[in-house]
Amino acid sequence: VDHLRWDRPEETLDPADWDAFRTLAHRAVDDMVTYLATVRERPVWQPLPADTLEALKAPLPLEPQGAERAYEDFRRFILPYPLGNIHPRFWGWVIGTGTPLGALSEYLAATMNPNVGGAEHVAPHVEIQVLDWCKQMLGYPADSSGILVSGGSMANFLGLAVARDARAEIAVGERGLAGAPRPMVLYASSEVHNSVKKAAALLGLGRAGVRIVPVDTAFKIDVVALAGAIRADRAAGLYPFCVVGNAGTVNTGAVDDLERLADLCVSEDLWFHVDGAFGALAALSPRLRHKVRGMERADSLAFDLHKWMYMPYEAGCVLVRDAAHHRNAFVSPADYLTHATRGTSSGEIWFGDYGMQLSRGFRALKVWMSLKEHGVDRYARLIEQNASQAHYLAHQVERHPDLQLMAPVELNIVVFRFHAARLDVAQLNALNETILIDLQERGIAVLTSTMLHGRYAMRAAIVNHRSRREDFDLVVEAVAARGLELLAEYPCIGP
Repeated sequence: VDHLRWDRPEETLDPADWDAFRTLAHRAVDDMVTYLATVRERPVWQPLPADTLEALKAPLPLEPQGAERAYEDFRRFILPYPLGNIHPRFWGWVIGTGTPLGALSEYLAATMNPNVGGAEHVAPHVEIQVLDWCKQMLGYPADSSGILVSGGSMANFLGLAVARDARAEIAVGERGLAGAPRPMVLYASSEVHNSVKKAAALLGLGRAGVRIVPVDTAFKIDVVALAGAIRADRAAGLYPFCVVGNAGTVNTGAVDDLERLADLCVSEDLWFHVDGAFGALAALSPRLRHKVRGMERADSLAFDLHKWMYMPYEAGCVLVRDAAHHRNAFVSPADYLTHATRGTSSGEIWFGDYGMQLSRGFRALKVWMSLKEHGVDRYARLIEQNASQAHYLAHQVERHPDLQLMAPVELNIVVFRFHAARLDVAQLNALNETILIDLQERGIAVLTSTMLHGRYAMRAAIVNHRSRREDFDLVVEAVAARGLELLAEYPCIGP
């Protein structure tokens, strides 16, 4: 066939000139090391200019432009406009900072470029070791199962998928939920992460299958109300099967009483899943470990390494107490995925049997290298440092006459606002929203927002190893100063 001629010259995507590529690669490494070393000299965040937005609408390139051109376009249009989370004054959402060696390990992993879905090669063994280290760090049983995933949302999804299959009254994997004799219900507090509701929808439980339980004044789940909801649902002919406990809520950092939840799940024969996206890592610190006591009793535990362990995105993890339940939820044999006893198709664990992905990158390498570089004790000290910084920020807020602390500081999240007694709730909400956006657009700091009892608040989630006390002093003064400026202009305020 003409278009499949075998006498056409053969091509490759490797460089025609390896020395020239080596020079470009060294330049790129030097540029990025400088970029990290000088991070304090740049704005935390800045809006994308028109020329960058226009460049990113360019048509599909049909002919080669070359590595040099691609790199120059990266330097011009992409590098100057990041989210900003490597900056010392980025405390938005719960987004980690990354490290230089972590970034380098991504290059090493991409150069090896394995698929870690299965087979016998070194990458799955590295992941097995990383998972064993994670179990040790969090006090989880050594014979439990686990897998690295993209982040906490996918970790919650996988944990709840195992819970559904393990506790269903029928073989859900074979028959689906339509044949279940009773609707399945899981329980979580009103502070639960939205990924739990997403997971419920995708797992066929529906958002209506998530029973939202109220919280107390510290934003922790009301265990008495939870027990009452379980009894009421059973009486109504429903099938309670799982409780989700929070080890650090996104809004305020609150940690549910995990010991009481574990006891309740044992007495009610329910699966106990803990969303520990960032708070689970408090277990590394001897001074903070008590706050997440009971987490180690969970049937499944979700957490992120790219949050409070500062590793590059993506690096999440789910651990499952019962390895058989974990594998049974996801294994799906196929002739083209034969597990042999020898050769390339052998292998101790095929991670494709423990999650949704068959194509999987070498996430474990950056975790492996980072733990070797710094050691767990150093991570524990940094986690304690962030918690101390959160209390420092809260102290500075409380002593400032124009600022107001909005929630207790449990771990590393501080929720506060500018306050003026003469403004009503709606006016204060608008004023604080304007302050927050102004701080972002001026490149001073990135905090994000939340609503607590109808009141708009600024929220600092401190998972940043580059932050220093002077950074928090700066943002306190910046918030107060901008608030007073806007107050003088009131009522002309708004985002």
